[in-house]
Amino acid sequence: MGETEDERTSQAGQLFENFVQATTCKGTLQAFSVLCRQLELNPSDYRGFYSSLKAAVTYWKVKGLWGKLDKRASHKEYSKGKACADTRCLIIGGGPCGFRTAIELALLGAKVVVIEKRDTFSRNNVLHLWPYTIQDLRDLGAKKFYGKFCAGSIDHISIRQLQLMLLKISLIVGVEVHVNVEFAKLLEPPEDKGTDGPGWRVEVRPADHTVSEYEFDVIIGADGRRSTLDGFKRKEFRGKLAIAITANFVNRNTTAEAKVEEISGVAFIFNQKFFLELKEETGIDLENIVYYKDNTHYFVMTAKKQSLLDKGVIINDYIETERLLASNNVNQEALLSYAREAADFGTNYQLPSLDYAINHYGQPDVAMFDFTCMYASENAALVREKNGHQLLVALVGDSLLEPFWPMGTGCARGFLAAFDTAWMIKGWAQGKGPLDLLSERESIYRLLPQTTAENISKNFEQYTIDPATRYPNLNSSCVRPHQVRHLYINGEQDLSSLEHSGPTRRSVNISRRESEVRPSRLLLWCEKQTQGYRGVDVTDLTTSWRSGLALCALIHHQRPDLIDFDSLNEADCAKNNQLAFDVAEREFGIQPVTTGKEMNGERGPDKLIMVLYLSKFYEMFHNSPQSVTGRAFHTCKTLPLLYPKVDKKLEDNDNKKRKKASSHLEELMSNQSAPPVGEREEQKENKVRSMATQLLARFEENAPSCGVRRQVRLLQAEITRQFNKKSIKERAQQLSSLFTGKPPKPQTSMRKEFPRGLGGSDTCHFCKKRVYIMERLSAEGYFFHRECFRCNICGCTLRLGGHAFDSNQGTFYCKLHFSQRKISSRHRRGEVMLIHFIKLM
Repeated sequence: MGETEDERTSQAGQLFENFVQATTCKGTLQAFSVLCRQLELNPSDYRGFYSSLKAAVTYWKVKGLWGKLDKRASHKEYSKGKACADTRCLIIGGGPCGFRTAIELALLGAKVVVIEKRDTFSRNNVLHLWPYTIQDLRDLGAKKFYGKFCAGSIDHISIRQLQLMLLKISLIVGVEVHVNVEFAKLLEPPEDKGTDGPGWRVEVRPADHTVSEYEFDVIIGADGRRSTLDGFKRKEFRGKLAIAITANFVNRNTTAEAKVEEISGVAFIFNQKFFLELKEETGIDLENIVYYKDNTHYFVMTAKKQSLLDKGVIINDYIETERLLASNNVNQEALLSYAREAADFGTNYQLPSLDYAINHYGQPDVAMFDFTCMYASENAALVREKNGHQLLVALVGDSLLEPFWPMGTGCARGFLAAFDTAWMIKGWAQGKGPLDLLSERESIYRLLPQTTAENISKNFEQYTIDPATRYPNLNSSCVRPHQVRHLYINGEQDLSSLEHSGPTRRSVNISRRESEVRPSRLLLWCEKQTQGYRGVDVTDLTTSWRSGLALCALIHHQRPDLIDFDSLNEADCAKNNQLAFDVAEREFGIQPVTTGKEMNGERGPDKLIMVLYLSKFYEMFHNSPQSVTGRAFHTCKTLPLLYPKVDKKLEDNDNKKRKKASSHLEELMSNQSAPPVGEREEQKENKVRSMATQLLARFEENAPSCGVRRQVRLLQAEITRQFNKKSIKERAQQLSSLFTGKPPKPQTSMRKEFPRGLGGSDTCHFCKKRVYIMERLSAEGYFFHRECFRCNICGCTLRLGGHAFDSNQGTFYCKLHFSQRKISSRHRRGEVMLIHFIKLM
């Protein structure tokens, strides 16, 4: 009997191992089907499937995976898999974000069905992973499914490998996956049946697929930028043309290939010698290049248009981007040669062969596109109600917010949105009202476009679907319920009318209808702002800015107190530019993208860089008055810019409120002479803290651009910390000065209370050179270049989250040498004590 049991355990282990080792989507689904059939498991039993599988597969290799999944499932937010026990969800799209959302919903106890129109995972392109994403995937058992996952300093993975991994985890936790099924449209509940009749369903292709009979109360669009769900208006942001080329070459995993170093990101402004030599030797002119080694050798680069024309890649020069990059205007052979030549030079000709990998179209895997053309949905979710049936509709991944390729934001922000959506669905399942639910979701969505690896919570192990564990400065009520009424569609509109009507106001200020930074609009605005200044004649976005006078004039026009324009020397270009960069960073939080010296270089300022930099001024000032020196908040250097113009009635009402608030503060101050009784003092402190919070919320609500809102949120935590150090009287005085316009004594600038490097560029902790926001990493409160992040002893490259830090010495180590350092440090201390003892004798 015991032998039979051992054989059964061995067979189950082998079947599960076949499933784990499957390398294709089809192979994975087939192995899973065999596993369930042989072990007599019912995959449709979504509530009990994981427990049954775990009980059936007990061989030693799998225990680590079960431990990780059990730990994840133990999060209190899941309520032991009962938080969404009666919720039925349909997810359109089997990409990384679709599967990641499915996993969270399954852990909440929901029935989850995923439909994917393809049956192959063929996207070779490589995703950059933020440290939290690496931790999240490790906690799901990523290394069990892909042994090379983020080994050493690797912080990237191919899309197809990530899809495959998440598909397997989804199946394990009870998600139902159907491939070769395409979503066609949403079907409303029939009118004649009421609440007892069929609910919301979908029409799919093929029409007779079982999914067409599936009824659900949550549907999630995860099918990419061309999302097929109605009701979500999308806005386009298009910057100055920047042409990206991606290329995937076959990786044969030879020793020679393994020795070739990756290029984690090289830009022209940081390594001009490399790019000038590339142009001189090959005629290829690039802005930047990245090389990652994964299933393929993956290269991505930004090429200059003139270079592509000169090399015959682009046949005719057109102004319209669509015509310029249309397939009939691109010489495919020349493009293949261009990308291969750039890859060869970039790796110093060390790769033995550069044969193109084949994509799912059966063609060499190379693509060319304009990466500055991005889309974002105006809202993250909506609720439909028809004939007594409610439906929650949401977007995740590229359907919600398309990534900005140079920053590698796609996977990281996609996973954050997946968690945020799961949190919303939990509230939905627990009976939260539609307007309250939507207002919270839109409030959280406002944070998403602004998240970076540096400004999210660093305690990755504590991350859950609760947004408070991930966003340090979360304000989940900045959008009020009355502002999302247009997102609650109660049946008075049909689907076709909704598609054309759209929302009446924006839910998130990322689409930039008023402030879309097109170069022509930006140039016109800059001309008007700098008109009449000595030595300034803005006619373009490059050479007109070389002397630095135009930048100084732009700042002086808004804040004459910051720069003495008359004292500037037109010939001292580097000094003028550096002055403008430093002032803009210190006073407005606008980080420089280059140096004053580089602005005065032979080539002059780069147009793309200037568009990106000047657009920040446009966003901050285009709705502001020309001068703010006479405003009520004159004593606070940055806060006057947060208020747009208001009409007289609104201003009068605002003044009444300000007087009322001021009188309340004066009452608080007058009561300070009373003896401090514990309860009364706590009440007063809470009132003042509450008023401070309201004031900050008001600044944020009225900010005219997301750039300024981001600035306020970055500073909010520091304001609170500094504010809490003060006595009740000092707090009341400071708040009173803000409401009345009278400066506290002595007069101070709130901006200058904050740390110098907060949110801006800084000095590299290792090489002590300036590190710009485009190239920097951060750990333990320090900024540094990626290539400088090395062990203090052996010099090996460190990875965020995989390092050790000596807070006393301010030095970083690999984990091996950190433990050795502690031993040698104790030994040295012993020697010092012995020498000291001998001297005393």
